[in-house]
Amino acid sequence: MKIRAGFQLGYECEHETPMLLVLNIHPSRRVDLLTEQVLSFDRPIEAWSYTDVFGNACNRIVAPPGLTTISTMFEIYDTGLPDPVPEDAVQHDIAHLPDEVLVYLLGSRYCDTDRLSDFAWKTFSGTPLGWPRVQAILDFTHDRIAFDYMKADPLRTAFGGFTDRTGVCRDFAHLAITLCRCMNIPARYCTGYLGDIGVPKDPNPMDFSAWFEVYLSGRWYTVDARHNTPRIGRILMATGRDATDVAMSTAFGPALLTRFEVITDEVSM
Repeated sequence: MKIRAGFQLGYECEHETPMLLVLNIHPSRRVDLLTEQVLSFDRPIEAWSYTDVFGNACNRIVAPPGLTTISTMFEIYDTGLPDPVPEDAVQHDIAHLPDEVLVYLLGSRYCDTDRLSDFAWKTFSGTPLGWPRVQAILDFTHDRIAFDYMKADPLRTAFGGFTDRTGVCRDFAHLAITLCRCMNIPARYCTGYLGDIGVPKDPNPMDFSAWFEVYLSGRWYTVDARHNTPRIGRILMATGRDATDVAMSTAFGPALLTRFEVITDEVSM
């Protein structure tokens, strides 16, 4: 299967503004590219590429005053297979986890484990270890939060999603990640493209999507608390502890997002 994906983002800056951009596809998906994926700017801007501590392909720029449009468009091969459901995947004892995985057991900016730990243990300690416990957390989160674009709140934490019972895809991910970490299951936040492929068309405008991964049986598995069903055609951009680590842009000064268009469509091979 071939997917065409990309975006156009417009930022209005009052002054020269340094920015960090997490807008490239993840290095693990570069092998699947059918065309080049590069960031383009509608003004003369020098971009420096770097790899962050989570292995994401990032860029640094200094946006000039005024409106700057950042864009990319590419085609990528995808197997067309749905997310795997590892029903027999086992949970590791903490002592046996790789060192680099331990950070995904800890609380973070949006994953406030200290506020949900007691609830998590009271609710999920009776579920079987491994995938069944993850599925129980997915089911709970999916039922707990009502999706509503109009209720998006960039300051809402996992506990906020738990109490507000409303939000967008990042809120589903933050709550489920936090509950997994409370139950000693490593979980990391993911962002990327997820088009309406193999499902009815969503009438809302296309957006980047958030999901997460859990570490079971020695590898990371994709899971999605918002949809709570295997999906087709995910294109990973970045992973991190929570949305802070994978923000599409971080501006060190005023920068107003004035244009936001995302495209993710299946096209003929």
